[in-house]
Amino acid sequence: MSPEPDNQLMSTSGGEQAAAGTPQQVPVNLYETEQAIVLVAPLPGVMPDDITVTVEGRSVHLAADLRTKAVKDYLLHEWHYGPYQRSVELPEGFGGEAEATFANGQLALRIERGPGGDRRTVTVTKH
Repeated sequence: MSPEPDNQLMSTSGGEQAAAGTPQQVPVNLYETEQAIVLVAPLPGVMPDDITVTVEGRSVHLAADLRTKAVKDYLLHEWHYGPYQRSVELPEGFGGEAEATFANGQLALRIERGPGGDRRTVTVTKH
C-alpha cells in the first residue's frame, strides 16, 4: 500500500500532530440547561485519572494524556489517540460549581450558573 493516502488523511485530521506527540485540539459540544452549561468532549484512549480540567473565570481548559502509546507498523493509519487539549470560553454567567464525569470515552463537564472565580481544578470521576 502507498503511504500517500495515510499522509494525506493524517495531515487533514490532525494525525501528524498526534504522531509527533503534540496535543490534538479535541472537538467539543456545548449546550445550555436551565441551571448549567454542559461541555462534552470525546477523549478516546485515556483514563479518567489522566484528564485535567481547569476552570478560571469563564475559561475552561481540558488536557488529557495517554499512559502508553500504541506504536505499530500500520499499513493504514487514519486516526490517532491523544494527547488532547482544548480551551473554551464560556458564555457570560457560567462560572459556578463544576463537576466532570468520564464514561464511554467522553468527558462531560457541567458548570452551574454563577460568577466566574479563581482558577480551580475539577476532579474527573468515572461514571
